[in-house]
Amino acid sequence: MKKLSFLAAVLLLAMALFSCKTGDEDTTPEPEDPTTEEPVDNPVDNPVDNPVDPEDFADYDRVALQSALTHVQPMTGIVIWNESSNRGKSYVQLEFAYMLYNQVCKEKDVFDWTPMDKLLESAAAKGHQVVARFRYVYPGYSSNAVPDYIKQLDGYEGVKYKTEDGNAEYPDWRCEELQRFHMEFHRRFAERYDKDPRLAFLQTGFGHWAEYHVYGGKFIAGQTFPSKEFQASFMRGMAEWFHDTTWSISIDAADSHYGPFQKEKDLLDLTFGNFDDSFMCEDHDGYNYECWSFFGKERYKKAPLGGEFSYYSSYDQRHCLDAGGMYGRVFEDEVAKFHMTYIIGNDQPGKQTDKRITEAAMSMGYRFRIKDFRVKPGTGAAVLIANVGVAPIYRDAWVAVDGIRGSYNLRGLMPGEEQWVRIDDASISASSKPSIACDHLVKGQDIEFEADL
Repeated sequence: MKKLSFLAAVLLLAMALFSCKTGDEDTTPEPEDPTTEEPVDNPVDNPVDNPVDPEDFADYDRVALQSALTHVQPMTGIVIWNESSNRGKSYVQLEFAYMLYNQVCKEKDVFDWTPMDKLLESAAAKGHQVVARFRYVYPGYSSNAVPDYIKQLDGYEGVKYKTEDGNAEYPDWRCEELQRFHMEFHRRFAERYDKDPRLAFLQTGFGHWAEYHVYGGKFIAGQTFPSKEFQASFMRGMAEWFHDTTWSISIDAADSHYGPFQKEKDLLDLTFGNFDDSFMCEDHDGYNYECWSFFGKERYKKAPLGGEFSYYSSYDQRHCLDAGGMYGRVFEDEVAKFHMTYIIGNDQPGKQTDKRITEAAMSMGYRFRIKDFRVKPGTGAAVLIANVGVAPIYRDAWVAVDGIRGSYNLRGLMPGEEQWVRIDDASISASSKPSIACDHLVKGQDIEFEADL
C-alpha cells in the first residue's frame, strides 16, 4: 500500500529480524506448537444425511461431464486498487480501497454511508467485489481520519509526528468519545453491510495504515495507539456484530508490543482472518512466519488469509510473481503453505504479464472439482464434489442440479476433502446439469468447477 524510503525499509527489516522490546518486555510473537494445536471445528453445521457410499447410487446412471475453470474465481486472487486503471483487467475479481472514518461521520451518531456505497457500486459495476479497510493514520498525510467533532472536544490532544514516511497525526485514544465512536461505527457498519454481496472481506486494525505497527512513528500505549483492554473489547464486539462478512487483522497484532492476544488467549478463539502486508519478503520465514503461526496453522478454516506483496524493496515488487520465484520461494508454494485466498498486487500489472498474473491468481483460494455425476430421471441426482484448492470458500454455496440446491454447504468443504451431495427431485432428467450456487455474488460473477468424466 505504501512506498518505503530506504531508511524505513532498513528499519522494517531490522524490526523483523530482531523482536521489538519495550523496557524488559520481550514482544516476539510466540508461535503455537503445531504438533499440539487443537484442530479447528468445521465452521458449518452440515446435515449428516448426505450419503458417502457410491453403492447407494448403484441404480443411478453415470453422466459424462466436461468443465474447466476459465477465469479467476469470485472472492479470490490478485487484488487491484479501486482507483487503478488496471482494475478492468480480466483476472480481477477483487478491488481494494482504504476508507476514512471521517468520510462517513462528521457529527456525533450521524453516519452518511454514501462514500462506501459509491465504492461498492463502482466495483460491482465491473462485476467485482471489494476488500475494504478503514484507517485513521497514513504517514505522509498530515491529518488523520478522526471525525472533526471528536477533535474539537475539550481534552482531546492529537499528536503530530514526523515519520520517515512523512508527517503523521495520531488519534488520542485516551478520548472516551473516540473509543465509543469506534465501537459504534463498526456496529453500524455491520448492521448495514454484513450481508452485502458487493463486500467480499473487511480488514481492520490500528496504527500506520491500520496494519498494527507504528514503525518510525510515535507509539504511546493507550494514547497514540489504543490500549490492549480497548482492543480486546473491540475484537469481541466485531465477533458479535459480524455474522456473514469475515473480518481480518494484520499478523503484526501477534506482537505483544501492540496486540492483546498474548495476554488474552481467548481472543484467538474469535472468528477472524489475518493479512500480511509484506508477503514474499526476504525474511518471510522469520518474523512473518512466527506471526502467522501464532494465530494458528488452521485459522484458514474459519476465515480468509490474505495480504499484500512486500514493499521492502523494489526488487520484491518486481520479482514476487516470477515463475522461478525469489529468495528461494515460489509464490504458488507459499499460497499453498499459508492457505491464501487473496493478495493485494496493485503494482503487478506493470511487472508481470496478464497471463502470469492470471495463473498466480488462479492458484489462490477454493477450487471445486466434480469427480462423479449420476442421475436417475424422475428421482434425483448425486454429485461427488471435491475442493482441490488451498482454502475453503468463505460464503455459503451449494451444489445445484438444474438450479435445485443440495443441502450440503460447500463453505464447510476444506481443501483436500470431497463430499457426495444428493439432490432428490422428480424434475431431474438425463439432460440435467450441475452448477455451483451462491447468493453472495454480484452481476457477472459465477463460480465454476472442473470435471473430466
